[in-house]
Amino acid sequence: MMGHWIISPIVLPAMMGAFIVLFMRHDLVLQRIFSLAATAILVLITGSLLVSASHNPPEIYLLGNWPAPFGIVLMLDRLSAMMVFLTALLAVLVQLYAIGTNWDARGRHFHALFQFQLMGIGGAFLTGDAFNLFVFFEVLLIASYGLMIHGGGKDRLRAGVQYIAFNLVGSSLFLIALASIYSVTGTLNIADLAVKAQVLPEGDSALFRVAAIMLMLVFAIKGALVPLQFWLPGTYANAPGPVAALFAVMTKIGAYAMIRFGVMVLPPTTPATGTMIADLLLPTAIVTLAVGAIGVLGASTLGRLAAFAAIASMGTAFLAISAFTPASTAAALYYMVHSTFAGAALFLIVDLVTERRANDGLRRALPPIAQSGLIAGLFMASAIATAGMPPLSGFLGKLLVMDALRDQAALVWTVILVSSFLIVLGFARAGSVVFWKAHGSAPLEPPSHDRQTLGFVSVFALLGMLVIMTVFAGPIMNWLEQTAAHLHDPAAYIAANKLPEVK
Repeated sequence: MMGHWIISPIVLPAMMGAFIVLFMRHDLVLQRIFSLAATAILVLITGSLLVSASHNPPEIYLLGNWPAPFGIVLMLDRLSAMMVFLTALLAVLVQLYAIGTNWDARGRHFHALFQFQLMGIGGAFLTGDAFNLFVFFEVLLIASYGLMIHGGGKDRLRAGVQYIAFNLVGSSLFLIALASIYSVTGTLNIADLAVKAQVLPEGDSALFRVAAIMLMLVFAIKGALVPLQFWLPGTYANAPGPVAALFAVMTKIGAYAMIRFGVMVLPPTTPATGTMIADLLLPTAIVTLAVGAIGVLGASTLGRLAAFAAIASMGTAFLAISAFTPASTAAALYYMVHSTFAGAALFLIVDLVTERRANDGLRRALPPIAQSGLIAGLFMASAIATAGMPPLSGFLGKLLVMDALRDQAALVWTVILVSSFLIVLGFARAGSVVFWKAHGSAPLEPPSHDRQTLGFVSVFALLGMLVIMTVFAGPIMNWLEQTAAHLHDPAAYIAANKLPEVK
């Protein structure tokens, strides 16, 4: 059992962020050393949490030793442990890229904001209380606002304002939904909600149903589901490369919350909501996937291509989630992990191109770039992974999703296959313009550029994660299937909270 280590993914980055602001804000070298060391330690801690959660039942951490559901609680189970480990692993690779390409030197407080962002994400995955999920959402959003406009620029500032506006709407909806749920159930503890939602008086069902819809809308905003995806293309396309790569895990918070609440609090067996959530989520996910694929095909810049690819990946993940079965949940989790690494790698590769060309447009052929052969190979690998082509894990992930949704094969399989074809065409077009046509009328010698070895190491490491997911797909899926089984049988999670009996 992990005891106080459970709170480490929140406390460690919070303390390091404050430490950097107070004592190192004028020394970039020290910021890099301490921030990278803290993130590396976070990988070790979250890895230990993952191992512990794999062999032990869910574990509760009581802040101030106040019992659930009255106090603030953190919950460590297989799902939360997996997500915090994924976040830490992604963070250390993105941080290496930011250091290797000097992105962290282009504005103030990059590493402090980066640590506060990790604090918010870790808290969102570990909290066992719906209100504190809102609190950690706000913490990570505040940090992400600063990271979004890091380095300045008119377009980046405009996208940042749009990002703030959409998330303020989401935050307002979240508060209204939580207030409505609390007025009906008298609790916001997730385990307690799972119990009380099943025995809700019939007179309270209508308000609870409205609150559930608002809650799902909040998660849809975070997960960039149509028609609430408008904030993502501009935000991700204009964000600094390493920031957009870290944001690849932020949309997964929406998917994580949808799984957590959809399986525990609002499963199809809940009398007040029934299959309402699944019925709404399936068509929305289908449209999201279609919009993402069409956006990839018609993207005018590499940044927007990567952003629409992220929307398409969320559509695929939510397709699997919408079935709310153990098999579909396991497939969704595999695809979420894959798309996090694939999306982050793609954003970093786009940044490598943009840095060497100062333009990521896809309307006309531009001169070649330094190290074009290597970057073209990396772009092709990320395109294969993102589109879901063999032999990488994206292909396996889509096969798992299709197999889990075989009952809706006629519609779902068609959408997945056609969208994959459109994404392949979009990436082929982009690669042709950026790498192939660029050599047709260009100087023989492309301009020189810093090697940025550490940046390339980060991209190779992210793609290497996809190879690992492909080679070890069998053991990984066995673990995820057990995780999904535990999620759909939340008795152990509820028991860990030691709740008072419902009378």
